[in-house]
Amino acid sequence: MKPFRRGTVDLRPNDNMSIFKKKRLLFATIIYWFLLVYIVAGIVWWFIALEQQNRQMMNFRMQQLRTDGSTYVKDAARIRLEAGRKTAQYIGEGLTFIVLFMAGAMFVYVPVRRQIKLQLQQQNFMMAVTHELKTPIAVAKLNLETLQKYKLEETRQQKIIQTAIHEISRLDTLANNILVSAQLESGRYQVARDELDLSDLVLTAAGDFRTRFPDRAWQLDIEPNILITGDSLLLRILSNNLIENAVKYSPRGSPISVRLKRENQQTVLQVLDQGPGIPSGERKNIFEIFYRVGNESTRTTQGTGLGLYLCKKIARDHHGHIDVSDNNPGGSIFTVVF
Repeated sequence: MKPFRRGTVDLRPNDNMSIFKKKRLLFATIIYWFLLVYIVAGIVWWFIALEQQNRQMMNFRMQQLRTDGSTYVKDAARIRLEAGRKTAQYIGEGLTFIVLFMAGAMFVYVPVRRQIKLQLQQQNFMMAVTHELKTPIAVAKLNLETLQKYKLEETRQQKIIQTAIHEISRLDTLANNILVSAQLESGRYQVARDELDLSDLVLTAAGDFRTRFPDRAWQLDIEPNILITGDSLLLRILSNNLIENAVKYSPRGSPISVRLKRENQQTVLQVLDQGPGIPSGERKNIFEIFYRVGNESTRTTQGTGLGLYLCKKIARDHHGHIDVSDNNPGGSIFTVVF
């Protein structure tokens, strides 16, 4: 069943909008650094002018000395010493101004640039969320209308129902990611500290995806009876996001592996895929909020940039950490160590 497209608007950012945002950020950056260089050049020019004046005063005072006087050498040395002190004073004041100004400029530049980039990411996020909401709603609505209008054979009905359930599950995952992300950011979410069977939780999450995607090749290696203290909702979100990420980026014929084991007094959860992988230059950014690999206007995969950010935050709240590495022969390995 193809997604319902009639009467919908594609709200994903287009190429022109993305280019305009980048040009605006580039223009603001160029203007900022131009003004910064201009002010530093003004300080340097101020130093040169004062130093020239200092040299002129020294030469004038030297000309006023009587060359036949017994104190000429002593007075000339004193005049040169005073001129040297003035030069040292100008250098010290100039360097102090430049250092303080550059420190203040960077103090302003870094958070302002970060805020501008965050604003652009938030705009992309809102567009992505809108698209992510409209598509599954349209698909589920079309499937239900089909069931209402036509009498279909049982196998066809089950297939349509399964498609609708799949889209509703996407909506549920998206809603959980948004709500939990907002609560964790604001500090309103109280992380539970219950003793859980992580093996059962991960096995259930993997089983749900295996039911939703029966055409995929699944490899589950989950050690039983691994207990952990934590929040069942957050750990379920973490597992779902990692597995969904593997499903999203893996070719249909490639296997998806989910592993859970105890190793050196630590609990290790791994999700392996054979997708395109993540460039090494992007790995430090993929766990940031709203960040997505590639160009927002040209990528074809669905997503909002919240999944991996939530995974990192949930792992940290459970005294763990998450990392990504290359899979062999291709793809990615996401590893969470508790």
